[in-house]
Amino acid sequence: MEKFVRIENVGQVFKTKKGPFVALREVNLTVARGEFITLIGHSGCGKSTLLNLIAGLTLPTSGVLLCAEREINGPGPDRGVVFQNHSLLPWLTCAQNVELGVERVFGDKENRVQIRERVRAALELVGLTHAEHKHPHEISGGMKQRVGIARALAIEPKVLLMDEPFGALDALTRAHLQDELLKIVAKTQSTVIMVTHDVDEAVLLSDRIVMLTNGPAATIGEIQEVKLARPRDRVALANEPDYHACKAAVVEFLYRKQAHPAAKEAA
Repeated sequence: MEKFVRIENVGQVFKTKKGPFVALREVNLTVARGEFITLIGHSGCGKSTLLNLIAGLTLPTSGVLLCAEREINGPGPDRGVVFQNHSLLPWLTCAQNVELGVERVFGDKENRVQIRERVRAALELVGLTHAEHKHPHEISGGMKQRVGIARALAIEPKVLLMDEPFGALDALTRAHLQDELLKIVAKTQSTVIMVTHDVDEAVLLSDRIVMLTNGPAATIGEIQEVKLARPRDRVALANEPDYHACKAAVVEFLYRKQAHPAAKEAA
């Protein structure tokens, strides 16, 4: 498979009042085009730090990151980001929030009609054309997050980066959006790298689960391949032995091989 995203010997050190803090060390990972990767690990293991490096929001202290064989040295339209906080501008409608990114990327190449068509297509992809004229305060938390996903997809990124996008939602809304994301990714064939704390979510969505060791100086501990056929149905997977085997492997790593320091002290 094509090595679409490459992370080579990446380390990240932050300057603090107490001295240098080593967040990540010697991280090596390749992601194929169209692959769905989740990053999982205990709090403070550098999951979001790694995602920010791929997004170009921060630059590595050492090593190199590449997307489509081009070095990542800052943010770019080839990488769309969906954060846990939807970050919608409250004075703009859903469509206008999506349009902001589209105008920035395609404003010099497309006319107003083309831009509006692109916005509407993105909202249709997430099932929100009926809410395009509503403001953020008029829609639910799950709908706001779908607007965030539409905003990222509307610029046609090569890689979709998601930082716990469903973490603040209730369980039923979260499950619904997970199912919607599966459909969207199947339709767009997007390459996705997603941070999560949820083992079930990781197994349901992923082609591979990248498990990070505890910080500081976190790195990749293990990678679990998820050999479950697509499309995936959460009800059918409840009785699927391979699903439970994948989940058990991740839980084994997180709670035995990489037990959180607080848990070790309690033991």
